[in-house]
Parts: sequence; C-alpha cells; structure tokens
Amino acid sequence: MTFSIVARSDDGETWGVAVASKFLAVGSAVPAAVAQVGAIATQADANVAYKGLALSHLDEGATASVALQRLLEEDEGRDHRQVGIVDVDGGAASHTGQSCISWAGGLTGEGYAIQGNCLAGAQVVDAMQTAWDDGGELAFAHRLLAALSAGDAAGGDKRGRQSAALLVVRDRAGYGGGDDIAADLRVDDHATPVTELSRLLDLNDLYLTASTDEERVEITEDLRAELEEFARAQGHPDFTTWVGTENYEMRVDGDLTWIDQRILAIVRTTG
Repeated sequence: MTFSIVARSDDGETWGVAVASKFLAVGSAVPAAVAQVGAIATQADANVAYKGLALSHLDEGATASVALQRLLEEDEGRDHRQVGIVDVDGGAASHTGQSCISWAGGLTGEGYAIQGNCLAGAQVVDAMQTAWDDGGELAFAHRLLAALSAGDAAGGDKRGRQSAALLVVRDRAGYGGGDDIAADLRVDDHATPVTELSRLLDLNDLYLTASTDEERVEITEDLRAELEEFARAQGHPDFTTWVGTENYEMRVDGDLTWIDQRILAIVRTTG
C-alpha cells in the first residue's frame, strides 16, 4: 500500500528511489539501488528478496524488463506484488499484480518507473509523472522528491500517511567520497512524512553533500584571520576544530584553501 518512483538521472550518472506509504518504516522494505547498476522498488505484498535478485540480474547485464520477467516467473506470489525497476541505461519496467489492492497501477517512461497500490486513484501516479517531466531543471534527488510530493498532494495512499524514504546513489557520492550513497533518508513514523523528508533532504545537502566549484570561496589571508577569530569567539582553539564540531567537513577544505559560501554566511550571521 505504497507509491514510489524509481529513476535514473538524465546524465546517466545517478539512480534513486522515492517512496511513501501508510506503513511503518517503508524505507526499510521498498527501495534498493547500486550505482552503475540500477534501482528497484518492491511493494504491495513486497517480496524483499526482489531487491538483491533484481540488482544481481541487472549487474549481470539484464535489462529492466528482463530482470522483472525473471523475478515474476520465479515467484508464485506475483499476483500480489508490485515492482518498478530502472536499469543502467535508463530502461524502465513496472509490474502491478492483479490482486493488488485498488487503485493500483503504474507507468513508465525514459529513465523512470512510477507505481502505486491502495491509492486514492490514478491521479496519484499521473501527478507524479507530470512533476517528474516538469522537474528537469532540479537536482536529481529534489526531482525525485518533487514527484513524490505531487503524488502525496494528489491523495497518495488512501489509508493515510506514515512514512517516506529517499535513496540516491552515484559513484563516490558518499561521505568523503568513500561510498556511492548520495542520500539515504528515512522518515519512519510521522504525520507528514513527505514534508519531513523534504526537510531532511535540505539538511543532507548541507552536511553530507560536497561543495561544487561554484559554491567555493577562496580563503585569503584576511578571510583566514576572520575565520580564526570567529572560532576563538565561539570557544574553539581554531577554525578547523569549529568545522569538525559543527559537522561541516564536506563544506570546508581541510587545509582551509576554500570555504562553502553557505558556511561563510553562517559564520557571518552567528553572533
């Protein structure tokens, strides 16, 4: 009893899933993704084994359609399953079993699969498709969330709201470049989970996303002196210690050659 979008970015570098449901901790069951492989959402009477199986099929070179076919032909419970898959090339496939709770259905396009069951109506997936199509200028994670938000506003899960999740992967997009997890955010039990997920994504951008070249401000000698004075005024021995305390390591160079413009704004507005 869930609605989701599974997608690949237009540049072919990022994959992700956004999902919401009247179900506790939907992010623990539905989404899975691997960079340079693909992404999947398994829902309705979710077969969580689909996640590893589908990604294995994709990693071996199967298209989304072929991977889906293999999942279904091996599963006697297929009539109760709903699943969306996007492969490495942006090929998409979606399945809604005939025994899924009405309204249930899905649609696919280049680089995305949208599906839902136990929904307020077909307008939920239609609104998600429109938001996705209209969101080409958004950053990928925000485009996924815009589609999810549109589905939520269109009625979403007809039983109500409880949880939502966002999973985004890209090569070396994780903390310090050590893994591929660009975002892995979950709202497990909340009155307005999609709204809360949006708040968390903004925080994820600030704390766990590396600054772009356009966001970096060169630290001159005068600026370095300003930053060090600020840190001492905040009770820290130096600015690097303040950065570590505030968890801004992804937004300030370790050698203090540059600082993110947002962090500099925080420094200059903190009394």
